[in-house]
Amino acid sequence: MRRRRFVAGTLGALSGIAVGAGAARGATPTPRAATPTIRATAPTTRAEGWQPVPAPGSTPAAQLRRIAAAEPGLAWAVGEENRYGSRDGRALGMLWNGSAWAKTDLAHLNHSRLLDVAGTCATAAWSVGMPNDKASPLLRWDGSTWRETVFPGFPAPSGSRQQDVRLTAVGVGPGRRVWVGGNRDGSFALLRGDGGNWRWLDPLPVTGVNIYRILPRPSGEVWVAGDQGAGGGWAGFVARWNGSWMVLPNVQGVRLAVSDVHPDAVDDVWVVGSDFGVGGPPGRPGSAVLSHWDGTAWTRVPPGFSLGALSGIAADARGRAAWITGWDYRDQSRSTYLRRDGGTWTVVRGPAGPAPAPYLNDVTRVPGTSTFMSVGMTHFNPTPPSEAYVEHLDA
Repeated sequence: MRRRRFVAGTLGALSGIAVGAGAARGATPTPRAATPTIRATAPTTRAEGWQPVPAPGSTPAAQLRRIAAAEPGLAWAVGEENRYGSRDGRALGMLWNGSAWAKTDLAHLNHSRLLDVAGTCATAAWSVGMPNDKASPLLRWDGSTWRETVFPGFPAPSGSRQQDVRLTAVGVGPGRRVWVGGNRDGSFALLRGDGGNWRWLDPLPVTGVNIYRILPRPSGEVWVAGDQGAGGGWAGFVARWNGSWMVLPNVQGVRLAVSDVHPDAVDDVWVVGSDFGVGGPPGRPGSAVLSHWDGTAWTRVPPGFSLGALSGIAADARGRAAWITGWDYRDQSRSTYLRRDGGTWTVVRGPAGPAPAPYLNDVTRVPGTSTFMSVGMTHFNPTPPSEAYVEHLDA
């Protein structure tokens, strides 16, 4: 089961990825990086060129959770709409054609939300959804809409338990190989395939894990991130698949979840998320988490603000972590980012005015360009009148 989150609409996705899209170099060990520093910048009217881009058609309350880009004229974003409180909403999909975002008709799907998306071309995009009355679906983009795809465990054989497979994340790697992750018979495992042939790989050698991000690398290895139950709370979880599992030490916290991971190398890894701690008034926001793995230990890096969350990481053309999306509880009038300047992460703000209190879930780079896209919602609380929200950076 996905953990509770302060921002109710993110419900275990505090998301964000550049999921399965964007250039990235292989994880070749490099000399251990020095602990980065942070400096905060004063809010500006136009932060680094980030600008709102209309994403019309969603029914409040709506949000976009994940985004993936294949090329300048093709990107997908997924999430949910028509949600209110504990009432389930409907799956929401958006398509970028190079000049505008448009809502995708998903009336044929009986899903309350889409959790993740990854894609590389017009016929090689994938998504996973929250099910209604059946096991988790795996969806494939057919050029105009999303369609359910058969895989081992879906649809469930007659008489079997429908809840055995719960998919939570997806990524696309070299050769357009698809990597899907989910809980299967009580343990997390990766499902590997090419759109026709699918195979479940060995499950994680640990239990109590929820995975929210899958990041295939050019080298063939696959990184996963999320959280793991620990001592009545939970801690950040990161692992790497390279023919077998290597589990990194937990990112320690009382109730800490990792929403995204990006390895510049096997001993130079960034994670983001939120730590909810204990106590405090109802609705207490968590603490934004930025942590770095140097091959030996995790080091917590101050993100430039305290209360809030960090949600997604996007890499630059060299494959190095470059932009992070966030939410600053004490400055909700505009979107919040961290921008990498060499060994320093700098707090920058998005445009003021287009959304009353924007919350960003994810960020990605458009392959072959210096353009970045981020997605989320127009208000941190996913209740009406909050709508789907998108910003672009054309550097």
